[in-house]
Amino acid sequence: MLCLKQVCLFTLRHYQARTLCSDLLLRQINSCTHEDEVFSLVGRNKDRLSEKHVGIALNMLWQLQKKRPLLLRTSDYVRNHSQFLTLCILAENKVEHMEDEVIVDTLYSILRLSVEDHVPLAEVLVTEAWKRLERQVLLSLPALSKFALCLYKQHRHFSPIIGQVAHIVDVKLDSIQDIRILSVLMISISDVISESFRDRLLHKAEQLLEEKDEVHFNYARRILQFLQNVKLRYHPLLEKCNRIFLKSASHLDIHSISHIFGLYEQLGFDNAEFRLIAKQLLTETIDDCYDPETFAKLFFALGPIAGSKVRERLLVTAAHMAEEFSNHQVLVILKTMQKMKCRNSHLLKKMTSVLHKHLDSYHVLQLVKLTQYLVVLHCHNLELFAKLRMLLLGFLKSSVIPADTAAILRVLAMLPSFQVEEMIIDKAAAVLPQCRLHHLNCIATALVKWNHHGQLHWQNSSELCAKLLQKLNDCGFQRLQKANNLNLLLEELTHVNGEWFEEILHEEVMAMCQRLIDQITWANVLPLSFFLIKTSYRCPALFDRIASVTVENIDKIHPSEIYFILFLFSALNYDSPDSEEFFKSCIQHLTSNFSCFETYHLVLLGHVLAVAGYFPPVLITTIFNVSFLSKLDAQLKVLPDTLKQRVHSSLMKLNRAVCLECPEFHIPWFHEPYCQRVFHKSTSRVNPLRQHIHRMLTEILGGSHYSRISVLTPYYYEIDFECVLDVNNKPLSYMAQNIPLDGVGGIHLRHGIKDEGKKALPPGAQRIALEFLHSKAFSKDFSRHLKGEPAVKKRHLEMLGYRVVQIPHFEWNSMVLSTKGEQLEYLRQQLYGIQ
Repeated sequence: MLCLKQVCLFTLRHYQARTLCSDLLLRQINSCTHEDEVFSLVGRNKDRLSEKHVGIALNMLWQLQKKRPLLLRTSDYVRNHSQFLTLCILAENKVEHMEDEVIVDTLYSILRLSVEDHVPLAEVLVTEAWKRLERQVLLSLPALSKFALCLYKQHRHFSPIIGQVAHIVDVKLDSIQDIRILSVLMISISDVISESFRDRLLHKAEQLLEEKDEVHFNYARRILQFLQNVKLRYHPLLEKCNRIFLKSASHLDIHSISHIFGLYEQLGFDNAEFRLIAKQLLTETIDDCYDPETFAKLFFALGPIAGSKVRERLLVTAAHMAEEFSNHQVLVILKTMQKMKCRNSHLLKKMTSVLHKHLDSYHVLQLVKLTQYLVVLHCHNLELFAKLRMLLLGFLKSSVIPADTAAILRVLAMLPSFQVEEMIIDKAAAVLPQCRLHHLNCIATALVKWNHHGQLHWQNSSELCAKLLQKLNDCGFQRLQKANNLNLLLEELTHVNGEWFEEILHEEVMAMCQRLIDQITWANVLPLSFFLIKTSYRCPALFDRIASVTVENIDKIHPSEIYFILFLFSALNYDSPDSEEFFKSCIQHLTSNFSCFETYHLVLLGHVLAVAGYFPPVLITTIFNVSFLSKLDAQLKVLPDTLKQRVHSSLMKLNRAVCLECPEFHIPWFHEPYCQRVFHKSTSRVNPLRQHIHRMLTEILGGSHYSRISVLTPYYYEIDFECVLDVNNKPLSYMAQNIPLDGVGGIHLRHGIKDEGKKALPPGAQRIALEFLHSKAFSKDFSRHLKGEPAVKKRHLEMLGYRVVQIPHFEWNSMVLSTKGEQLEYLRQQLYGIQ
């Protein structure tokens, strides 16, 4: 009995001593201020390290790295240290005894230290965590989110274990009250969720963002990443996240801003206020960008919005750093140059000179993008293009993915002096049955271009190409005939355009959309509207369905989406049977949600409504306000050039429409200087067709002094021809009657509208505007209906006192008017109003 008591006392003392020692060792590990201190403790205490010690030691190594700036971290040193290997082996051996949170923390720490995914420790930790999940051992929500993030960083996007994590999130979603935890889980499980589960996650995220006054910008950034992963532009969340970024502006650095801009670009979202703030923050940091990675991100984010001086500094620095850029950074610089429409030959030459050492490191889609950038930037390095051609052909021979094959063929067709091998045609033929419509479109475009430019040189090449095109057409028709889901069809049609589609598939696609008309819902009216806008196809059945669905679900559709639906009806000049109710409902919804629109968006909206003949007073008075226009001027400075020009033009057209159609608003015409700049910069408008018609008018009227070509009216409408007929339909000479007209660089400019009363026409005389309407003025369906802009122009010219004669291209170019005599008679009838 005494012996037993002594043994127990010895065991207790030994356990207490070990516990005290262990506690001391934990405190020592936790108090380390350098990695070498951790490694020293590990080396001296290998035999005494428990699973808890190992986990805390690995975590401490990451925490010490985390405290350092990115460029000063020494992860390579840590990973290659002998004691780090010791820790990893110990962790492997003790993993079954680790607590759940320790397993997750250890996995997280080694991944943040850039340990390879396939190292034994990482595999063992994942396997053990998976076993515990299968045994229904529920991790805490913070541990589950961290574990899910580890799996995401290991690219296990479609792994069964991610599916298990998604199931747990599905069950416990209502209990998640931390937006940090939710945002991590959302991006981690984004590839394995259903559409209904996706929507539940979105609504939960909205709810949590609404409830929290302060949200870290990183959580909002993860929400954007989730939206990008699921390829969804969900405006309510986008706007909430953007507001968080604006509130957190002082905490954003180059890396954060660059990432946000990249996500906005992929999601098709933009915010001028964020651009303005980002421009200011980034401009202040230019002098601090010494390393290539940071500068490449700065160039990507600031280049497209920078002023001329800052832009020049960026270009000079990029050229100076060119040799230091990695393969990815070279792509970023070239992509940004394309976006900036930069034609800096020195920088382009520098970038192409360093490309040679990186070419072999690019995967196929990177090579495709690179080739596109170089072609668009007008690179003339034939040696580089030859190397690209060789690499692309190599990838083409081994490619088994239809999307990759189509992408390679598309950029091969861009290359200068490219001789097409028979292997390329064989490869295209092999993938056709598996191709989606977009891929078929890419292949068709390449084939047509090669055939047209005579780049097919082997025997019977034209015959082979014709057979392939026929097979391609058949595949397109077969794919359409199998379509039974409108959403999937619209997804395929997103990037389809060009001659092949218009000539071969256009009518069949429209017929299929009409067959699936009952599947039009509030959720897909936007992509359907985009498609109809792109194709300029005026289908009454589809338009009426869009209008009725929009009115019935107006509160479910975001205001910015309503704008595009209105754009469709306005641009194609379509009045639905319930047009007034449709526009009234949309306008009411929009005017109560002006806060959802950016300043320049309101200008675009005002113009779209004006084309349709609607001028909501609250919108007009909001736009034509000094403070609004000042804010607009500031935002225009950071918009892309194309969008900036479009907004300028829309504001001018809206100003003109309001002056002519709504004088009761008392809005002055203030675009005279803008119009003068635009017209003085533009090239000559007297083309051969105009000259031909003008000669005929001269013959009909009896002399060149009875008509004018290329005339600018008050409010700067340009008309092809102008003449004046008296009360007896006799032409009046401009010279003899002193009819007001000024000449400006070959363009004839009538005096301002205020002078019209002083220099009125003789009693009963009428001023005639004769317009030739090209194909772009009409919808592309069989109705050939006049589009919105030409219809508005006619309306406004009539308000300015003209009788407007419009000559459609399809009448002028028809067989009926194949001779000069028939054309003269046609013009005479149109001019004199003879039926």
